[in-house]
Amino acid sequence: MVHSLAFEISKDEIKLAESALEQLLATVAAFCRNMVGGTFKQTAGIMELHTDFLQRILLHTAEMPWQHSPSAGVDRRMLDRIGAEVARATTIVRFAPGHSFSPHTHGGGEEYVVLDGVFQDEHGDYPTGTYVRNPPTSRHTPRSDAGCTILVKLWQFDPADRNQFSKNMAEGLVPMGGGVQSAELHRDAREVVSYFELDPGAALQVDAPGGIEVYVLSGSLMESGDDLRQGSWLRLPEGQPFAAEAGQGGAKLWMKTGHLRFVAAPS
Repeated sequence: MVHSLAFEISKDEIKLAESALEQLLATVAAFCRNMVGGTFKQTAGIMELHTDFLQRILLHTAEMPWQHSPSAGVDRRMLDRIGAEVARATTIVRFAPGHSFSPHTHGGGEEYVVLDGVFQDEHGDYPTGTYVRNPPTSRHTPRSDAGCTILVKLWQFDPADRNQFSKNMAEGLVPMGGGVQSAELHRDAREVVSYFELDPGAALQVDAPGGIEVYVLSGSLMESGDDLRQGSWLRLPEGQPFAAEAGQGGAKLWMKTGHLRFVAAPS
C-alpha cells in the first residue's frame, strides 16, 4: 500500500527559509571575495593574505565569516597576514564570554583597539574605545569575562620599542577645524597612530608617507567613491592619500600611517 503525504508550508516559513539562504550565500560570497582572486595563498603552513602592499585594499569586515582560532571560544576575521600561527597579522578577534587565550610573549609586539565589550589580562581591564600597545618581549594572558571584540595587529613594532601603555582614544581630542577632532595615540620614527571624530559632512584628508591604514569604528564615510561604514578596513599604499567625507551620522575612525615601509614576516 502506498501512502501519500501532503505538507503545508506557510508564507512565513518560506520567507524564513529564503532569509536563511540569503545569509548563507552572503557569507559564502564574502569568504570567496577574500580568499580567491590572488589575495590568499598558503604554502607549507605559511599563509599570505593581502600581501601586495602596493595595492589599495578595502574590506567590510562585518560581512566576513568568523573563523575558529586555536583557542576555544576565540574566533577571528583575518585582514592581512604573513606567516603561520606566528605571523605579521592584522585581525579582528572575538572572545566569547568567559573565554581566554593561552599565555604568550609578544616576540614582535602587539597593539589592539577594543571595539566592543571589555578586554582583560593580568595588567588590567580595557573597555570599548581603549587603545593598547604591548611591545616586543611583553607577556600576558588575555581573556574577557563578559566577551569582547578587538582589532589586533601583531609583529608590526620597532624591535627596540619597549613602551607599554593603554589609553582611552577619545581623551585628548584636539579640534582641527571643519568639524574634525583628532587625538594622537602614538608616534615614533616608523609610524603615527591617531584617532579621529568627524561631524556630519566633515572632510578629512591625510597625505602621509609610508602608507595609510584606516578602521571605521562607527558612522560612515565616502572615500574614492566607496562607502566606508562601521567595520570597514582600508589600507592605502605609499603615495595614495586618504580623502573622505563623513556621512549624515558623522564618523569615528582609527588610523595608522607610515608603517607599510617596514613590512616583514616574523624572523
